Amino acid sequence: MISRNFKNVLVVSIGFLSLFTAYGGLQSLQSSLNAEQGMGVASLSVIYASIIISSMFLPPIMIKNLGCKWTIVAGMACYVSYSFGNLYPGWYTLIPTSVILGLGGSPLWSAKCTYLTISGNVQASKENKKGSDVINHYFGIFFFIFQSSAVWGNLMSSLIFGQDTNIAEIPEEILQTCGAFDCGLNVSAGNSTTNKPAQKLVWTLVGCYIGVGVLAMLIVGIFLDNIDQEQTSQFRENREPFWHTFLATFRLLKDWRLLTLIPLTMYSGFEQSFLSGEYTKNYVTCALGIHFVGFVMMCFGASNSLCSFLFGRIARYTGRATLFFFAAAANFSCIIALLFWRPHPDQLPVFFVFPALWGMADAIWQTQTNALYGVLFPRDKEAAFANYRMWESLGFVIAFAYSTFLCLEYKLYILLAVLVLTMITYPIVEFYEHKHPTKPIEQAAYESHKKTKEANIITQTWL
Repeated sequence: MISRNFKNVLVVSIGFLSLFTAYGGLQSLQSSLNAEQGMGVASLSVIYASIIISSMFLPPIMIKNLGCKWTIVAGMACYVSYSFGNLYPGWYTLIPTSVILGLGGSPLWSAKCTYLTISGNVQASKENKKGSDVINHYFGIFFFIFQSSAVWGNLMSSLIFGQDTNIAEIPEEILQTCGAFDCGLNVSAGNSTTNKPAQKLVWTLVGCYIGVGVLAMLIVGIFLDNIDQEQTSQFRENREPFWHTFLATFRLLKDWRLLTLIPLTMYSGFEQSFLSGEYTKNYVTCALGIHFVGFVMMCFGASNSLCSFLFGRIARYTGRATLFFFAAAANFSCIIALLFWRPHPDQLPVFFVFPALWGMADAIWQTQTNALYGVLFPRDKEAAFANYRMWESLGFVIAFAYSTFLCLEYKLYILLAVLVLTMITYPIVEFYEHKHPTKPIEQAAYESHKKTKEANIITQTWL
């Protein structure tokens, strides 16, 4: 029999798997499918800009009033709206639904992280285990299931778009513009008309994405336990002043550890946006065609999913720092190679090597950074994960914002610079945590109760 906490982790994971099967597939296609006037990339930039705004105040307010479960359901509804916007893509449909998605994105992810952290600490206290180990394990399971969404979402897009027999071969003059050698700003203009799939197939794909998004809401709404219902009721009965909750995200910025983790958190946004926005457009779509984007991103998703589970399990033996430096080395190698590689259809296996290595590294960035925030800020989980989502989204916004006017070579240099900065600042926090470990909130509360009880016994003995 599995524990109730473990069952809840599975429900959250399967719900996110279903939701991001839709959103992940759409995100991978935006830079290629809606390439006119940079509309697709602009919508992604608006999404993450809205997430930054929502991260400033919405997560603590929604989680404390609705609880984690219903905050997750509400956030999922916002994601489904973006799929509806892609039925008839245009500035008047994509931008408003991007704003809605962004406003729901930060509460969704903050509620998920808070839910897994609470579940991990509760289970650890039951089994007399270290809280950080169980939290790491739970995040590893979540990302193992969640990251496989890239496989299913992209498989759907490739199978559906692959039915279009009118997609032309890539001419040699277009192949010469692929990669980092020829700036990479005009890829979409060169082959969007010949390689864009039929509108009927686009509608079919988006309709499937809407269906799996609604399914995600039903899974969480029906099967997930409301584990923080009592705390939510107490908060509503003894409501804090609005500004106290509103400013919770910013108050945590007084903690120097959080400030020091900003480069690490932003790098997560930079590296994810590069793969979904730049690699898919300037390497895959340019040299192979848009119908190959799904297959290539499936490789990323499969690698990410398996490595998330693996690294979530072995983190207790290797420690976070070892895994972070391993991820940095993998990304560093890929960035250097992408600077010099000129993609060509004859090198088909190479197109899958980069996303496989990127997925392995991203698995570490995702699982270990989320777990690190849960361990460092046990008393301010909602505000901590809101900060995580805010700074990660800022990385997305910056990367998508310069996507349309910076050459690919400079984008790779920027990514490399942020990675180096991350590897300078992150070890400072890790070293401090090693010297001064943060106690889980349940353990601290237990010890406080124990001391009170012992004091009472001593007093009775003296009397």
